[in-house]
Amino acid sequence: MLFNSFGFWMFFVVVLILYQQMKRRGQNVLLLVASYFFYGCWDWRFLGLIVLSTLIDYSVALGIAKAEADSRKRWLLLISMAANLGILAFFKYFGFFSHELGELLGAVGVPSMMPTLNIVLPVGISFYTFQTMSYTIDVYRGDCKATDNLLDFAVYVAFFPQLVAGPIERASKLLPQMLTDRKPTAVDFRDGLFLVISGMFRKVVIADNMAPLVNTIFAQDINTLSGWDVMLGTYAFAFQIYGDFSGYSAIARGISRWLGFDLMTNFHMPYFAVSPSDFWRRWHISLSQWLRDYLYIPLGGNRYGTLFTYRNLLLTMLLGGLWHGANWTFIVWGAIHGLLLCGYRLLGDERPQKENRPTFIQRIPNMVLMFHFVCFAWLFFRAESVTQAFGLLGQLSVWGAPSALAQTTFGMLVFFCVPLLLLEWWFDEKHDPLWLTQVRWELRAAVYGYLILMMVFFPPPVPAEFIYFQF
Repeated sequence: MLFNSFGFWMFFVVVLILYQQMKRRGQNVLLLVASYFFYGCWDWRFLGLIVLSTLIDYSVALGIAKAEADSRKRWLLLISMAANLGILAFFKYFGFFSHELGELLGAVGVPSMMPTLNIVLPVGISFYTFQTMSYTIDVYRGDCKATDNLLDFAVYVAFFPQLVAGPIERASKLLPQMLTDRKPTAVDFRDGLFLVISGMFRKVVIADNMAPLVNTIFAQDINTLSGWDVMLGTYAFAFQIYGDFSGYSAIARGISRWLGFDLMTNFHMPYFAVSPSDFWRRWHISLSQWLRDYLYIPLGGNRYGTLFTYRNLLLTMLLGGLWHGANWTFIVWGAIHGLLLCGYRLLGDERPQKENRPTFIQRIPNMVLMFHFVCFAWLFFRAESVTQAFGLLGQLSVWGAPSALAQTTFGMLVFFCVPLLLLEWWFDEKHDPLWLTQVRWELRAAVYGYLILMMVFFPPPVPAEFIYFQF
């Protein structure tokens, strides 16, 4: 069930009507049933994995809370991590590493006996695995108390608005909301309406209208493409993936507000970033914070000198790239971002500016430069292989008159994406992404009217699934 489908909204209306009639415990039972039904609509065969992950971390966290010896706590944590990462590794990475090992052995003349399995990737496995792991780690660290209520914890793991594509919520923020009475207010409805409408606009108008152009360009014979095609196609993908993922996150936050929950902000105008660290404070915030708190800092962060800091940044981003999928393109994408973080740090351009923050106009040169670095990385992210990515980069030396496809792509970028950037510039100036919800109703109605009319009159030729469902 896609958020932008009629079936989902029929499902949600039924859930919301029943939800409003219940007390907290009944609401949680309803949410758990609805969440399992929602996930089962994708593939009921993998419901058992969510239940298994839930039971493992519920039991391990209680064991950690009751254990007195530190060694026992460590062993319990290792059991949780081994189980969760083992499940994730089997479903997501076994085929990739099996194939690569076979290729390596074949290259040196050793026949490979590695089995080849056609493994179906469960939707959202990377998201809920990281979410349950963070809970157990936080209990081990003492940052979160273990809950003995299996129902509430199961809802935390499977909460359907953010189950398949995040945000990756911390137990310290979301679990207490499962334990308290919830009665959505008028402000919740107002803010939720803005988040849902703006999220649908990003997905339906921006992402799904960019998708056919991107797919066409990346499916072409490389030798038929010019630099214009590659450059504009990469720009289009940058807005496709942003509209797609930020749209999903906004809708997830919006419908959660209607249910009385407050999910974290997962995107904050990332293409206005002026440096790599600024970008990762704005893009997929829940993942970047997870990588920082559970990987970068435990590796040592920036506490042991420059070389160790660079090592930790590179390792963190390489694993962040691998989190997205079992392909060398994602690993290269992570490496590029790791090198960008190291390079900017080496040049001293990562120092926070707490005073005399430059104006938006003054920041434009750095924003344009950073946007192009990000697009360079996106080209590898979207390519089917590293070979294709380098082939596309090679075509950037081939210029001439723009093709009809390049002209169409440019026109659609201007028509669809420039208004989005203007709207985000407005929010950036106000320092509040929800500022529109507090203005006079006439202005709010005009913006909502524009967003809705764009969805009505410029629907995509073919609705597409959310990109991050595959991760």
